[in-house]
Amino acid sequence: MTIETINPATGERLGSYETMTAEEVAGIAQRSHEAFLRWSERTVEERAALFRRLAGRLRGELEPNARWIALEMGKPIVEARAEIEKCAWLAEFYAEHAAEWLADEEAHADGRRHAVAFQPLGVVLSVMPWNFPFWQALRFGVPAVIAGNTTLLKHARNVPHCALAIEAAFREAGFPENVFRAIFADHATVGRLIASDVVRGVSLTGSTEAGARVAQAAGGALKKVVLELGGSDPFVVLDDADVELAARQAAKGRMVNAGQSCIAAKRFIVAAPLAEAFTERLVAGMRALVIGDPLDEATQVGPLVDEGALAHLAAQLEASVRLGARVLTGGRRIERPGFYFAPTVVDRVTPEMPVVREEVFGPVAPVLVARDEEEAIRLANDSLFGLGASVWTRDLARGERFVRRIEAGTTFVNSVVRSDPRMPFGGVKLSGIGRELSRYGLREFVNVKGINVYDHT
Repeated sequence: MTIETINPATGERLGSYETMTAEEVAGIAQRSHEAFLRWSERTVEERAALFRRLAGRLRGELEPNARWIALEMGKPIVEARAEIEKCAWLAEFYAEHAAEWLADEEAHADGRRHAVAFQPLGVVLSVMPWNFPFWQALRFGVPAVIAGNTTLLKHARNVPHCALAIEAAFREAGFPENVFRAIFADHATVGRLIASDVVRGVSLTGSTEAGARVAQAAGGALKKVVLELGGSDPFVVLDDADVELAARQAAKGRMVNAGQSCIAAKRFIVAAPLAEAFTERLVAGMRALVIGDPLDEATQVGPLVDEGALAHLAAQLEASVRLGARVLTGGRRIERPGFYFAPTVVDRVTPEMPVVREEVFGPVAPVLVARDEEEAIRLANDSLFGLGASVWTRDLARGERFVRRIEAGTTFVNSVVRSDPRMPFGGVKLSGIGRELSRYGLREFVNVKGINVYDHT
C-alpha cells in the first residue's frame, strides 16, 4: 500500500511512501525489544546525556523540520518553529529531572527494608496524530525512552516525513539503533503488534473512536494503555472579567493551528452582562487574523488538514444553523487553492447543536450566554469531554474555586489551556485515560515494583 501526501495549502501532491509489510514491522519490533534489553541497563544519567544531545539536534534542524510541518499538515511556519523548540525544551526538562523522579522511594512496613523501584516495561507502541507532528510524538516518546523503554512510532499517514525526521534526530543524537523507530503500518498490523508478546504498552493521541478501538485491543491483551483523546474545552468568562483581555485570548485560544487542537478553546460561555461586548470583540479579533500560505512569516491561520476535515466542519456548522445558530463572521470555505475555512463566530447556540455537543476541529467559535456562575459551571460540565478548561475573572480565588468544580484534566485561570512539561496533562470522561508530562507521565510506562527485605537471623 502506498501513502500519498498532499500539501493542504495547495492541494498538490508532496510525495509517496510505502507501507511496511507485517513481517517488516514484526522484525523492527523484535529488534526494538533486543535494543530494550541493552538500553534498560544504562543508568538514567547516561540516558539523560543523550536527551541533551537530542535537544541540540532538534534545534539544529529547526528550519527544515518546521518547513516540513507546514508542508505536510499546514501549520503556519511561526507555530511550527515554536513546536520544535518546545520539543527541545521537553528533552532538556526530562534530562534534568528523570534521575530524581525514577529514583527508588523508601517505604515503611514490617521488614528490615522496603523500597519502591520504577523500572521500564519494554517496547511501547505509540499511535500519534498529525496536528502536532513533533510535539505529540515526543510528548510521549521522551519520558517513555528516558525511563528505559524503547518505542515504535506509528504516525499519522499524512506526516511521514515528520515521523522519519524524528527517528533521524534520535539516531543523529547518538541513541542506539532501534531505541526509537518509526513504522508505516496499516490497522491490521497495528492490531497484531498490540497483541504480540513484544509490545508491553500502548499510547494513543487521537479521536475518541480510535482510542476506544485501541483500548479494546490493549485490554484484550492485558497491556497498559494511555489515551489522550478529543476535547471540547470550555472558555468561561465570568461577570467580573477583563472583557478586552478575555476576547483577545479567546481568539488566540480558538485559532491555534487553525483550531485543529484537542485543547483549543471550543465553547465560549460568557456571563450575560459581558456577552455582547465580548462577542463584538471576538468577532473583530477573528476578522483581523491573517490567513495565508503556511510558509509565509505573516500567516496566522493556515488551511485545514484535508478536504474531509473541511467538509466535516462545514456540515457541523450547517446543521447548527438549521437548528437556529447565527453566523456573525466567517462560516464558509475560502475561495483559494487548498483547504481553507474562514475564522467563524456563531451565537444563538444551544447545547444540543453540533458546534457545541461535538468536538469541532477547526476555526468555529460558538458563544453561549450564562445567566450566572452556577449556570456557567453547568454548561461547562455539560459535555462528553473533559480535557481542558479555562476561566477568566479578576478574582483569582473565585477563579480557583470555579476550576475545582470543572470536570477536566487540566484547568487554567486567566490563561488559555496549554500543555507544559512541568504539569500533568490528560483528560477525564471521553477525553482519555492516564497522564502525560511531569513526573506522572514519566511513571505511566514503568513497573512500580515493591522491594521487601526481611532479616530472620
